[in-house]
Amino acid sequence: MLDVLRIAGRNLSRYRRRTLLTLLLIVIGMVAVLLFIAVTGSFKTMMIGQFTDSVLGHLEVHRKGYVASIDTLPLNLNLNLRPAAVAKVDAALGQLDVVESWSPRVKFGAMFSNFTETTSIRVNGVDPAREAATVPLLPRRMIEGPEDGVLVGKGEIVIPVLLALGMKVGVGDTVVLVATNRDGSVNGKTFVIRSITEGISGPGGRDGYIHIDDARELLRMKEAEVSEIAIRLKDPAQLDRVTATLREALEGVTSAEGKPVLEVHTWADLSPFASLARMIDVMTVFIKIVLVSIVLVSVMNVMVMAVYERIREIGTIAAIGTPPARILSLFLGEGLLLGAIGTALGTLVSLALIYALNVWQIHFSFGQQQDLVMAPAIAAGQVATVAAMVVGVALLASLQPAWKASRLDPINALRHV
Repeated sequence: MLDVLRIAGRNLSRYRRRTLLTLLLIVIGMVAVLLFIAVTGSFKTMMIGQFTDSVLGHLEVHRKGYVASIDTLPLNLNLNLRPAAVAKVDAALGQLDVVESWSPRVKFGAMFSNFTETTSIRVNGVDPAREAATVPLLPRRMIEGPEDGVLVGKGEIVIPVLLALGMKVGVGDTVVLVATNRDGSVNGKTFVIRSITEGISGPGGRDGYIHIDDARELLRMKEAEVSEIAIRLKDPAQLDRVTATLREALEGVTSAEGKPVLEVHTWADLSPFASLARMIDVMTVFIKIVLVSIVLVSVMNVMVMAVYERIREIGTIAAIGTPPARILSLFLGEGLLLGAIGTALGTLVSLALIYALNVWQIHFSFGQQQDLVMAPAIAAGQVATVAAMVVGVALLASLQPAWKASRLDPINALRHV
């Protein structure tokens, strides 16, 4: 085998310019694919992290029908989770080792007043400690307010920066929240603005936060109801498995009619940006197809030309007794060397460029968020997959020319002009 590869390498060096051009095409293709995977993968991971770690969590549990009608639900149709249902969810989550934390929330719409002007706001009543553990990026989004690690206290409210600018209020100001209760009555409560959060794109990016006890008092809840339970996993890669397990565990929570009353949603079910993440995956597949096409065409072209230009040479080595299998392996060896060398060079150049992009970082804006830092990274498994694909396609592209060379008749080949 080593002799075959040594002879194949010597043959490639005889046509140095053509070999270098083919290698250049493979290297460019490798660099384009690996850089695209690294950059888009970094963007996708950061984008998903912003949603899951700032607002949504990895999973959420709701009463059936809550998500579908959250913006249109009449106030008299309460779709909150009752304490008994919350206890069953807590019990199910407590049995899952992969769950890191979960946080109950009371969500509702309210009127926000600075005593002279009024606007609307979506309010989240949260348990501060559990909410900070479930969405750890939320406390870091505070751009104004005390930095004592407390998300929000009783009698306090955290509001988004756009609302603060629009209503001309700041940290320490007193505001009023007015909400309509289930029975149609209206209740109001004053709050002191504790902190102001930066803007974030997507659902929940403009929400305010108060203590969950204040939310229940404002809504005059007689029981400790919750609107949703946000869940954080220790390993987000276990999302699908945990979702299936949790749905199976909660199927037993049924209504008097025997129908399931709870629903489990992943972050992708709740965020419109999940479509963008899926689009990135589709684009990655198309980029890989382009790479395969480049390698296939370039290697096949150079091997077809090699066979055509060396017909008399092939006839000579066949006439002196070289078996067809040996001739086949010689040309396959040339294709294998082209793929392997191009892959090695392309991988080295790509890793160097990815390292450079992490040294000289690229800053960009996304929606409401400014000065985000691009940090491209690529897993060893992804590099190995692309490398194996390129080498395999190079070998496949040289198979037909090699087969044709091995089947040449020595007499006819020697007569070729």
